[in-house]
Amino acid sequence: MSAETKKLMTPIKVGALELKHRVVLPPMSRLRAQWPSAVPGDLLFDYYTQRASDGGLMISEANAVSPEARPYHTGPGLYTEEQVASWRRITDAVHAKGAFFFAQISHAGRATSEVLTGQQPVSASVDETFWTDESIVVSTAEGFKSPSPHRALDADGIRAIVAQYRRAAEHAKRAGFDGVEILGGNGHIVEQFLQNRSNKRTDEYGGSHENRVRFLTEILDAVVDVWGADRVGVRISPSSVFSHMGDDNPRELYRHVAERLNGFGLAYLHVIEPRISGADTVAEGEPPVAAAELSQVFRGPVIAAGGFTPKTAEAGLTAGVSDLVAFGRYFSSNPDLVRRIAEDLPLTPYDRSTFYAFDAKGYTDFPAYDASKAVAA
Repeated sequence: MSAETKKLMTPIKVGALELKHRVVLPPMSRLRAQWPSAVPGDLLFDYYTQRASDGGLMISEANAVSPEARPYHTGPGLYTEEQVASWRRITDAVHAKGAFFFAQISHAGRATSEVLTGQQPVSASVDETFWTDESIVVSTAEGFKSPSPHRALDADGIRAIVAQYRRAAEHAKRAGFDGVEILGGNGHIVEQFLQNRSNKRTDEYGGSHENRVRFLTEILDAVVDVWGADRVGVRISPSSVFSHMGDDNPRELYRHVAERLNGFGLAYLHVIEPRISGADTVAEGEPPVAAAELSQVFRGPVIAAGGFTPKTAEAGLTAGVSDLVAFGRYFSSNPDLVRRIAEDLPLTPYDRSTFYAFDAKGYTDFPAYDASKAVAA
């Protein structure tokens, strides 16, 4: 199949962006930012610059919107001037290669530790089973710790976090990003409000689907006011049980979420398939069911993520499952993934043992394809 016939290699308009292809670098938190500043340093500069492609869309790893929003100690943030300046250096380099770059912004909510944040974590409601679940751990400077007991947010606390998202969106604009993505999945605070395993509230933020989506829509109101809707996306993980999440009726919940998002005119909806939990495949061979369904509800471009190969991604685009496809694991080990897909070049296997580490190994040391070495081998 030639590059001209691959749908992955065809142009598409996504919000305000005119993309040259449909291969997306998704947000992947790889734990390489500086501690304790949460500044994206040289490692992140090299990583993102290596993976930038002409006319392609890249989405940064999750940036904490405040110090207390951090989910792990070597993740980046967008709440200080030093972070803004360091991200600006990276966005300039990415733009020099012709790529577009969105910043993902997030708040960990309950999924963190006081050792990391210096404050008691917060969430939609209190769930003691979360911090007593020994399978859930938080990366801190003192090693992996159990999450700290959290408290339920009051109305003032909710407004304060919405304001943090607005400020982070403003910082992302000054850092040179092309837009922002709100993380509404992966067990972070937006998902903690969406799903009823973690949201037991009886006020206007709990109970009905409309009430549980209210926190997300208030964040979107603030962020869209900064960027305009055509430069804002949302990422969700329907049916995922990662980080102790869950809902009694995820299908109806996320159909409602997608329908509510239609009212904003967003750049895209980014859907993580339930066959993926965190970085793990939990349902090998399962088709991309979430994107297929939600693309029938959401009236804008849909990015599908989770467990795709170039072959299954091409088939999914052809079948109308989604409009774009994000490749996490294969982008980790193939900095020139777009070229390899376009030219049917072999892919370098990814190294799961280096997904979450603190140095260049398994992060910026994967080479681009070299035809002379491939022939020699």
